[in-house]
Amino acid sequence: MAKILIIEDDDVIARGMARHLEAAGFDAVAVANGETGLARLRYERPDVCVLDLMLPGIDGWRVIEQARAEGIGTPIVVVSARGTEHDRVHALEIGADDYLVKPFSLKELAARVQVAARRGVSQAEPRRGDEIVIEELRLDPDNVQAYVDGESAELTPTEFRLMYTLAREQGRVLTRDELLQRVWGRRATHRDRTVDVFVRKLREKIDRRAPAHTFIHTRYGVGYKVEAQQK
Repeated sequence: MAKILIIEDDDVIARGMARHLEAAGFDAVAVANGETGLARLRYERPDVCVLDLMLPGIDGWRVIEQARAEGIGTPIVVVSARGTEHDRVHALEIGADDYLVKPFSLKELAARVQVAARRGVSQAEPRRGDEIVIEELRLDPDNVQAYVDGESAELTPTEFRLMYTLAREQGRVLTRDELLQRVWGRRATHRDRTVDVFVRKLREKIDRRAPAHTFIHTRYGVGYKVEAQQK
């Protein structure tokens, strides 16, 4: 049973989410502030974190930044009344895996959490696929990590899943909608920039570090592909 950590200061909303997630088969626990939530992320390593942004003390933005800075790869699903494109993109850029704007359907929340739980890292998970090596880039599904010229690229589980999905189709352009369905388990919505944000992060962690090649390429108006090209 996947363990879900809810960090939400509104007790009514927190209890409602917890009840619905438990009814959907999850083990859900809720805390009301960022400090406690961050401590539980550090020491309990839940399968998924559902995080509000506007929290007392350490806010949700800081929780995401600190968790990722400490190497905590738990998938984070943001739930927030802040629904601007800037807020959504910024949350994804600093390390969130998904974003739901309040008010939202609890059924949709459960579906998003289910997808995030499947992406999470667990030592008990079966082998996800074969290792992929493209020039100085190596993708290791057993460790859910990419290595550039022998050094870890420090990808989050979602970043790795996106990179591995592209690399398995080396040389073929995958559309944004196709990538959203494969990696996030949902269809694209109007002005959804999730894929673009994560591709930008992959370029920073992989293409900038690679000494001889770039790997992630854009087909404008269509999508992205992985292919080794000389710098």
